[in-house]
Amino acid sequence: MTSPLTTTPRAEERWTPRLWGTLLVLCAAMFLDALDVSMVGVALPSIGADLGLSTASLQWVVSGYILGYGGLLLLGGRAADLLGRRQVFLIALGVFAVASLLGGLVDSGPLLIGSRFVKGLSAAFTAPAGLSIITTTFAEGPLRNRALSIYTTCGATGYSMGLVFSGLLTEASWRLTMLLPAPIALVALVAGLKLLPRSRRERGTGGYDVPGAVLGTGAMLLLVFTVVRASEAGWASARTILSFVAVAVLLAAFTAVELRSPSPLIRLGVLRSGPQVRAQLGALTFCGSYIGFQFLVTLYTQSLLGWSALHTALAFLPAGTLVALSATKMGAVIDRFGTARLTAVGFALMVAGYLLFLRIDLNPVYAAVVLPTMLLVGAAFALTFPSLNVQATNGVPEHEQGMVSGLLNTSVQVGGAIFLAVVTAVITAHAPAEPASPQALLDSYRPGFTVVTLVALAGLLISATGLRGRPRPERGSVVVAKGAPLEQPEPVAVPD
Repeated sequence: MTSPLTTTPRAEERWTPRLWGTLLVLCAAMFLDALDVSMVGVALPSIGADLGLSTASLQWVVSGYILGYGGLLLLGGRAADLLGRRQVFLIALGVFAVASLLGGLVDSGPLLIGSRFVKGLSAAFTAPAGLSIITTTFAEGPLRNRALSIYTTCGATGYSMGLVFSGLLTEASWRLTMLLPAPIALVALVAGLKLLPRSRRERGTGGYDVPGAVLGTGAMLLLVFTVVRASEAGWASARTILSFVAVAVLLAAFTAVELRSPSPLIRLGVLRSGPQVRAQLGALTFCGSYIGFQFLVTLYTQSLLGWSALHTALAFLPAGTLVALSATKMGAVIDRFGTARLTAVGFALMVAGYLLFLRIDLNPVYAAVVLPTMLLVGAAFALTFPSLNVQATNGVPEHEQGMVSGLLNTSVQVGGAIFLAVVTAVITAHAPAEPASPQALLDSYRPGFTVVTLVALAGLLISATGLRGRPRPERGSVVVAKGAPLEQPEPVAVPD
């Protein structure tokens, strides 16, 4: 696929309407992914009351989507490289629309979780295909940085708008939150048929590595299930220990398959790159901590403080608004300061926000605790998420963009699923006996908030390792490593 762009300093001024349309279609899919997660989060108390689901069961409404998404992202990325990014993106977007419709019509918890899992599976193909379309259309350097900053910001905007939409729609029925993505997906599908460029398929690459996909998905499903059930069975119980052993065996088998496969889901050599590893671990900890935080805040505000769904959504709105306002500027900021610095600063802001929120009580002052926390978290998102996407995709040859895009999105979703399960297990273990006083319930939430803070702190420490002794390239310098394996010296288009 040829790119209509050049790498001249003012090339962004020559973006054609069709190119903008392509980016908007891809942004719509990213918007939907985030919209879907955030809308469900705010609607959880209403879903639980209507369908009779416990707190432990409710987390599977979120995790069902995340597990389907994260479990097949690597296969989705590989399929995009082999079958063509446009074809994979459009087919999966159509499945997403149908699954959204079904999710709003089911009448039981297991069916709802099942529909969420199917939506996650479809998103596992749209996400890597969409990201790799961007990275193969926009030249590495300032042009791609600008496109990726707009793309990732649309995800944050979708998250904040999802909170508001959910607050409004849940007042009428939580089912409307499940149905809303369907028409948006259909509009994006029709537009994509007209606007998305066709890409060349790879040939003679040896297949799709279905065994690797089965082993990787099975390992993640079993890991999350084990963590969720550990508080009930006991962390030192034979069942829990054997489950963790089984997870280790599955992961070892997955690694062996990837090493021997002629067409692996992950070319393990990609993980020899320090910036690549930091990007993947950064995505894992950043999104994992935030998904757990959002889950806890929703329970705290609605179940404990008695806020309405709309009130909760508006509390989150400043974070998303801050990210949306930064959309068109982040590309230039990344060009100037580099991904490593911005990622470290973003994690530091997130840790500061979580520490501030630990001051919550039964009568929180919004302006003193909640608002500053949301602004800090919003600033963290604005700096960190675009930087992680740029860092993960820079210097990667075109035929591996789908693989790396799938790997990055897998880190995002695996982090969300695993750490949400950990947070749920922690608060379940500290749950007071019924009937519980409000203070006892609040005390059971605090360990969960401590966990998400520690996860974000781990991300900060990991990102800080990229700051040591890194020379800063001259502004505007671009080196495109087309076709170069990641084992070679790191590209310098964006400092890491």
